[in-house]
Amino acid sequence: MNSKILSRNTRQCPKEIEGLLYERLSGDRAICYICQRQCLLRDGQRGYCGVRVNRHGKIFLTTYGMVSSWRKAPIEIKPVYHYLPGSYAFSLGSIGCNFMCPGCQNWEISFALKTGEIPSCHYLPPNKAIQLARQLDCQGISWTYNEPTLWFEYTLDSARLAKKDGLYTNYVTNGFMSQEALHLIGPYLDIFRVDIKGFSRKAYGRIAHIPRWEGILDIVKQAKHRWHMHVEVVTNIIPGINDDPGELRELATWICQQLGSDTPWHLTRFFPRWKWNKLSPTPTATLESARRIAQQAGLQYVYIGNMPGHPANHTYCPQCGTLLIRRDDWEEVQIFLQGNRCPKCQQSIPGVFGQPGHSRKS
Repeated sequence: MNSKILSRNTRQCPKEIEGLLYERLSGDRAICYICQRQCLLRDGQRGYCGVRVNRHGKIFLTTYGMVSSWRKAPIEIKPVYHYLPGSYAFSLGSIGCNFMCPGCQNWEISFALKTGEIPSCHYLPPNKAIQLARQLDCQGISWTYNEPTLWFEYTLDSARLAKKDGLYTNYVTNGFMSQEALHLIGPYLDIFRVDIKGFSRKAYGRIAHIPRWEGILDIVKQAKHRWHMHVEVVTNIIPGINDDPGELRELATWICQQLGSDTPWHLTRFFPRWKWNKLSPTPTATLESARRIAQQAGLQYVYIGNMPGHPANHTYCPQCGTLLIRRDDWEEVQIFLQGNRCPKCQQSIPGVFGQPGHSRKS
């Protein structure tokens, strides 16, 4: 984080603000409707996420504008491969999460309120976030690093301003938001980069500690078909946890049938972290086998992530095999498309792309 840039537009974190989606009950109780946990809170009690609290029957967000991490980042890092490749997104996150993944890569901020080790944060109001995105020559804004739904009121206010200013908007999400939240922010989101962590209650129980995961699938379908967002799916393949070939085949088939065969699916390599620091990194062979399974199920754009230099990090024409987008690292992206078509066979490639010959090099 560049604190010199941030400090010019920020002050310390603001007071709590009243949340948008909750229901008051008798006895100063309230139900939070931001995510699918729907926490029932007594006066003074915090939700599972840690960032929403009941104050005398009203639920307040305690992290509005509270930024723990930010940077100018290539959109490919999210990963998003089929929406303005070569562009930059102003990427920012807060603290808290409604999951409790033992292998979380960002556990220091996601579980800060549970561990009691709160990172240094700064207050960045929505209008200043948009100004900073423009100052850094970003084409979009991305809420990432921790689950963006948790500071929903902030991301909603920011997304409205971003769209007015001509920036694209991106949620990097676990998809466990409520339908009410999706429908409020739906008109202002361009990209829905969603984690689907498995395809069974067992997998989601071990990874995310949620009893029901099927609602995530409904949210993803609505993002795609009702709100016409650009959807890309990520599954972090964890050895012995969600790498069952049969389950991967079911997930690939669901993506193909419910989202479309042209939906990008990123199969990313797991690295030991936090409570799962004794597990092994995902073998290359496991990822390559999962990719073959996905292709056999009908998916046309299946990527292997967290493995720089792997040929499955590039985009190829599904009809003639021509290399269309080369990604040697996050800062060097070469685009050979003609508009949104393969230059050799003229196959139409789904997504949003820049001008012909557009590229970014470090």
